[in-house]
Amino acid sequence: MKVDVLLGLQWGDEGKGKIVDVLTPGYEIVARFQGGPNAGHTLEFEGKKYVLRSVPSGIFQGNNLNIIGNGVVLDPALFKEEIESLEVSGHDLTKRLLVSKKAHLILPTHRLLDACYEATKGDSKIGTTGKGIGPAYTDKISRNGLRAGDIFHNFEEKYNAAKTGHLRILRQYGYDTSPLADIEKEWFAGVAKIKEFTFIDSEYYINNAIKRGLKILAEGAQGTMLDIDFGSYPFVTSSNTISAGACIGLGMAPRLVGEVYGIFKAYCTRVGSGPFPTELQDETGNKLREFGFEFGSVTGRPRRCGWIDLVALRYAIMINGATQLIMMKSDVLDTFDTIRACVGYEINGRKITGFPFEVNGSIKPVYVDMKGWQTDMTKMRKEKEFPAEFNRYISFLEKELETPVKIVSLGPDRAQTIIRQLNS
Repeated sequence: MKVDVLLGLQWGDEGKGKIVDVLTPGYEIVARFQGGPNAGHTLEFEGKKYVLRSVPSGIFQGNNLNIIGNGVVLDPALFKEEIESLEVSGHDLTKRLLVSKKAHLILPTHRLLDACYEATKGDSKIGTTGKGIGPAYTDKISRNGLRAGDIFHNFEEKYNAAKTGHLRILRQYGYDTSPLADIEKEWFAGVAKIKEFTFIDSEYYINNAIKRGLKILAEGAQGTMLDIDFGSYPFVTSSNTISAGACIGLGMAPRLVGEVYGIFKAYCTRVGSGPFPTELQDETGNKLREFGFEFGSVTGRPRRCGWIDLVALRYAIMINGATQLIMMKSDVLDTFDTIRACVGYEINGRKITGFPFEVNGSIKPVYVDMKGWQTDMTKMRKEKEFPAEFNRYISFLEKELETPVKIVSLGPDRAQTIIRQLNS
């Protein structure tokens, strides 16, 4: 039995939560393998909307188990808030959500450090969410982090040592630490809440489940172009968002990876700072933002919008070994006369089709234009209802990306998802 992996191929916000929810009935375990509570996975069904931060998106379907893997960084305060909002809506998670002992904790002082470091960067800000994720991963790599399992092992001593070290740094910067007491109060209430859940050695749990023949879906957060190694560095997140990250974030061997589902939007978006070759700072970009309701599900920040970038997509598909593609928000393009796709970059008069080491303002996108379908697709439920122009757009993408588009999303609701018959 192999573990299937689902992840984003762009700069995040591709709609991974919805697709995990759609695919969940085919799996017995859904396991989140990296990232922190800056990843807002939005799901809509039965007239209700849910935003998940750390809880895997498989939590709403059936009686399957959900695992927060060791590659995740977890903020107990935000975890408590998330759990309680789900409990109010009638979802009891204590028996279906398991937490890896090796998942690292985001401490109250990590939040202060995050804000402090961003303030010192001036115009070079990364555009973080300020939730302490970067500093938590920094402590993990520098071997100073606290893990979820530490809650049961000399926790107060370990916490105070980490806090003291962080306060020393903050004082050196002259940063205001007065909010710490209030943050700590919420945080320790979160620690009490997280103790209600079952803690596991997730690497053993996952591998034993594989041996038992259970079907497992590994859920990623953010997107490939935000990967700490292969993204648009330094404007990236702090973890490995690519398919290889599932092996590290869950403790399984590469040979156990099965299908790799790569999710992308029919256009492009990005939140925060960093390069974005196809960004549209005009009326077209505003229309994409308005029609796609492109605002962060956790932060509410408006997303930068632009045409689809096939240079970056080809790169992401290669890095991940994506076997199937899932196209999201196709309906956002319903009203456009012309649809554009970037097939290459022009740099200093030379056209390239590979993603360069440095991405800056000197890149000029090379576009192919296609006729729009100008049809409302949001009520379509079968592939045979697709307009001819939309089918041509899909065929064009499959040819350029050399990978089949298996699923097409035509709206935010679970029902607005069409699985294509690729052999028909």
